[in-house]
Amino acid sequence: MIDFYILTLQISMLVVGALIMLFSIDDLLVDGWFWTREIYRGLVIRPRYKPLPESALHERAQQPLAIMIPSWQEDAVIGAMIENTVQVLDYENYRIFVGTYPNDAATIAEVERARRRHKRVVRVQTPHSGPTSKADCLNHILAAIRQEELDTGREYAGVVMHDCEDVLHPLELKFFNYLLPRKDMIQLPVVALERGLSELIAGTYMDEFAEWHAKDLVVRESFAGTVPSAGVGTCFSHKAIVELRNGKGQPFNTKTLTEDYDVGERLAAKGLRAIIARYDVDYRVRGQGRDADADAEGYVTVRMPLCVREYFPNTFHTARRQKARWMIGIALQGWTQLGWTKSFRTNYFLARDRKALLSAPLVVAAYVLLLNYTSSIALIGWERLTYSPAWQAVVVWVFGFNTVALMLRIAQRMYFVNRIYGWRQALVSAPRMVAGTLVSFAATLRAVRIYAGYLITHKPIAWDKTTHQFPSAAVLDHERRRLGEILSTWEAITPVQLETALGEQGRTKQSLGKIMMATGWLDDETLAEAISTQSELPRATVTAETMAQFRGAGFESLWIRLRAVPIGIGPDGGPILAVARPLSIAQREAVKSETGFWPFERIARESEVTAALRTLRGAAYAPREGAPPLLGDILVRHGQVSAEAVDAALDSYRPDRDGRIGEHLVRLGVVSAEAIAAAVTEQDRLARDMP
Repeated sequence: MIDFYILTLQISMLVVGALIMLFSIDDLLVDGWFWTREIYRGLVIRPRYKPLPESALHERAQQPLAIMIPSWQEDAVIGAMIENTVQVLDYENYRIFVGTYPNDAATIAEVERARRRHKRVVRVQTPHSGPTSKADCLNHILAAIRQEELDTGREYAGVVMHDCEDVLHPLELKFFNYLLPRKDMIQLPVVALERGLSELIAGTYMDEFAEWHAKDLVVRESFAGTVPSAGVGTCFSHKAIVELRNGKGQPFNTKTLTEDYDVGERLAAKGLRAIIARYDVDYRVRGQGRDADADAEGYVTVRMPLCVREYFPNTFHTARRQKARWMIGIALQGWTQLGWTKSFRTNYFLARDRKALLSAPLVVAAYVLLLNYTSSIALIGWERLTYSPAWQAVVVWVFGFNTVALMLRIAQRMYFVNRIYGWRQALVSAPRMVAGTLVSFAATLRAVRIYAGYLITHKPIAWDKTTHQFPSAAVLDHERRRLGEILSTWEAITPVQLETALGEQGRTKQSLGKIMMATGWLDDETLAEAISTQSELPRATVTAETMAQFRGAGFESLWIRLRAVPIGIGPDGGPILAVARPLSIAQREAVKSETGFWPFERIARESEVTAALRTLRGAAYAPREGAPPLLGDILVRHGQVSAEAVDAALDSYRPDRDGRIGEHLVRLGVVSAEAIAAAVTEQDRLARDMP
């Protein structure tokens, strides 16, 4: 029995080793092509041709471009993604088309908020409930783009595909604009945003994309002339979209889970020109692994290809689901729907794509066999496990080759990871290869199970959408924009109005938003949206039900003093406060001191906050657009007192002790009784004049 076990183990190890050797030879051929190409370009091409100067991108006339973003249950990220995109892109002649579903109210609300802020945003409603598929949503977006072209008589030179979690570089559209219409499909590299060293699953995406988009896709383009779309950062020329429609109006294949891969192969079959475009630009990123070069804030400037950055799944379960979807679409549906071509070079890379069904299971089998072999050595002894002399040369050759190939694989992985993320991430990329293999193995089992179910039942495979995450402002390293800049970008005010308001602000020290509200140039909904964008705090709505829930709950004098309204309880027990503008550090500390918890802030409309504060004093909750201003605001507007003096007086104000706020200001000597009387009269007049 033991002899049979030993023989089975030896044969299994040799068979698995031989198959891994064949796969390794395939990888080494790609490596050899890449490094030979790199050496040739370094010795011959680069000395002859200077890199494209950035000025050439800026000098080229801007062609109209469209960005399409399919969205299903993306309310957590779509608003931030659109805002970031509009903020960073150094381009003017473009529009953003966002596809939504009628049964996804939360996402619709976020897109509508963005549409009200930015005239370049267009929401496209699908005619049926979701989720359907990403391809279906994209097809409806393209139909809306085509309808606009027919209505306006202006064609888009290119259409760019993005997802709701994508972080764009300012030069992206200018780079596409420079290459259009000479190229029909332009694919930018995709780079995973950096995670912590201990985040193994998310780290596997960092490693794989760093190598895949810097080496494998480059070889695929130069050897086979084909480039699969990554689904994001892909620009299609007008000609490519027309070819994809092919008179049927359905450019994207709704019968596959990887419409991006499918569309790249279809364009290649039509002979259109596709490239994986690499153009080096500067990125300012966290200095992990580059501490000597980091600035005082911990950032370094890294020169790397213009790319699309995003977060990828960070748990085993979510990564398994996403990679299973990729495997179904590329290896299984791609095999049955695209088949093979007449080109050996194209077929070679199609075969590489489809061998993914075997790669991870083979490596996992090798792990299991190696564990069995080492355990058996301890139990049985080395002598009985050695191969017979007739096979020893073959065994040494196979396993020696695989060992060298593995070392080369690890060295290259570390090289590409280091170029983007630094040496620390490069060091942990080797153990992350094991984690990546285990995820891929689990994804393979899931993909085969789902596809087998499809073959048996013929029911369409559901769209297994990934839950997306958009990076925080700290990761994006944005400079906080001024309120006037945001309102100007949204075209909510004119340049003349902004200049006038800034002059008034300099004279009275009153807030810019209140000045524009008082002049009627701005409504409080737009102001609340702008403050929410500037402060990067979520929006909130104050309702009568909310006020009834928290009336009499305590700390009323604190809320009146801070002009903050409690609307909920946070996860740690801290109050969720609706405010018209963010609290200062001192005000946040006051909340912590009196309640024992730090507050969670949400931005609400000025009229809602004002009405809620009056409710705390006993009035009924009745917010009105353009509600009469608070007494302190009238005094500041007329130059009777500075905004700083009013805030300082409010810090010491206690309604139950100090009575009316006007009387408190007079007692402190901040303002005269005559000024208070005049302000009260104006407040009453404004209240009577309002509908």
